Amino acid sequence: MSSDLRTQFLNYMTLQRFSPHTKRGYIAAVKGLADFHKKSPDLLTNDQMQDYFLYLIKDRKLAWGSCNNHFSGISCFCRNILKWDEITFKCPPRPRTKQLPIIISEEEAKRLFDATENLKHKVILKTVYSAGLRLSEVISLRPEHIESDPSRMMIRIEQGKGKKDRYTILARTLLPELKEYWRQYKPGVWLFPGQNRKNHIGPSAVYSIFQKSKKKPA
Repeated sequence: MSSDLRTQFLNYMTLQRFSPHTKRGYIAAVKGLADFHKKSPDLLTNDQMQDYFLYLIKDRKLAWGSCNNHFSGISCFCRNILKWDEITFKCPPRPRTKQLPIIISEEEAKRLFDATENLKHKVILKTVYSAGLRLSEVISLRPEHIESDPSRMMIRIEQGKGKKDRYTILARTLLPELKEYWRQYKPGVWLFPGQNRKNHIGPSAVYSIFQKSKKKPA
């Protein structure tokens, strides 16, 4: 990719307020395409773009998420920098997998909580378990979603499955730990913020917490 095209693409992404991580990923995607064909990307066709995605799948054996990131970067470049009206190259569809939910007993849950020493991590796991929350729901909680009035004792879920709002029970055994967590961490906008407190904790981080606690002896 020529320096002029790179600059145009970076300027476009900056104006669109793309994150630094996204900008790096999109630039790397277009560079990988150009390196593969040993041509500037503005000289390539839809078919040549598709050949590159076949290479990513068959030869590099990239996971669907990685292929999709490449596709997003390259299609963004073609539409907005090369001004293509028609894009026919495609990213392979996400593999369909059907997994049964993991259901743990009260004893297993207790062992899991006892093995979790970090208060924030323990409260996240207890909130998921006691309120029956999905991963996407617990990470999106805000402090105002916790309705701790004795006459209510509810957790409000906004835009859950099917983009619907709902309520679930706030367990009385969970409330004291939520209060202690709030006192120690003072979370702010998100009930469970990530390392950057402007954002909530990520799903992969919560899954990692669960896996580490599960492997620890109680």
